[in-house]
Amino acid sequence: MAFLRTKNKCHGCHSSDDNKPHHCVKCAIKHCEFLAETISGFCYDCRKYPYPRLKQLNKRYKTKYNTSLLDNLQLIKGTGLAYFLELEKEKWTCACGGTVCIHYGYCMECKSKVKIDNP
Repeated sequence: MAFLRTKNKCHGCHSSDDNKPHHCVKCAIKHCEFLAETISGFCYDCRKYPYPRLKQLNKRYKTKYNTSLLDNLQLIKGTGLAYFLELEKEKWTCACGGTVCIHYGYCMECKSKVKIDNP
């Protein structure tokens, strides 16, 4: 949830590539040729959905972080982005007010280990 961080905040896939890690700049999902064809701008509206790279990434996130990218996309489709972001902010905010890192499972402010419950 890099967009919630206070340091090195991520401003999203479609923001400027200045100061982004190389893997973000070269992301196949970000540069998908079919995404421009969608009305929503989200993969779930694509005629190729779910394509192999997204399924591969989803499998990795389900296995390593107990989070499904495909489920997240379906939630966004069903409830809207604003609601999804509210849920994510609540889910990934530590009791101290800091942001819990999905990759390491600790708060980026107080460094406490935090268990995130996913449905």
